[in-house]
Amino acid sequence: MKILAIDTSTMIASCAVMDENRVLGEFSLSQEMSHSESLVPMIDQMLKGLNIRIRDIDLYAVAIGPGSFTGLRIGVATVKAFAHIFDKAIIGVSTIEGLAFNLPYNEIVVPMIDARRNRVYNGIYTWKDGQLKTIMDANAMDIDLLLEKLDKNYDNIVVNGGGSIVYREKIKERLKDKLEFSSLGLNYCRASSIGEIALKKYNDGYRDDYYTIVPDYLRKSQAERELEKRGNIDGDNCKADGGKRPR
Repeated sequence: MKILAIDTSTMIASCAVMDENRVLGEFSLSQEMSHSESLVPMIDQMLKGLNIRIRDIDLYAVAIGPGSFTGLRIGVATVKAFAHIFDKAIIGVSTIEGLAFNLPYNEIVVPMIDARRNRVYNGIYTWKDGQLKTIMDANAMDIDLLLEKLDKNYDNIVVNGGGSIVYREKIKERLKDKLEFSSLGLNYCRASSIGEIALKKYNDGYRDDYYTIVPDYLRKSQAERELEKRGNIDGDNCKADGGKRPR
């Protein structure tokens, strides 16, 4: 079985091809170019280098978020198209879970992606019997509230992700000797981690549907929030009216 995995949830675009036993190739770029311009050429170059055709892929894996709204839409749309065209299996994986998977055998793993306005996308994980276990599901939280929770409840904490860079000094000040930061190479979501998690899910019988799989944003986009501030969308009225927009 061959797996193509991609992650476009942050500034880094990453793609990987794997089989059930090894990573055959992995390609990651952090650059100004939009993922819409770089992703498909990256995939094409990697597959050509491996002498693998896109139709030879058996399972498509994609990071579904949280993260960049535009990046997630590009990544999910690309993988949905491939899976649909070739009628192959597709599985979505949490970006936060993928980040945690970079740090095996640590007691408490806390991935963080900057969500702006003093907030981070995060989760809390641990490893047991070689398996990644969820302590707290992925969410968006104020960084100060997250650090308070970690300080009160956990020791031997390892953090990674772009959020751990943005708020590095604040994290160090609050958690002090309870804390370790990951190495640079494990600080960003890797497509190979997304692919390995997807393979485990596949072997457990899990599948997503390429018609219905969507990004998991965890919060509204800035454009939606700005519209609500201007009164163009009334959240309370929408709920009361079955989710319809007010006329």
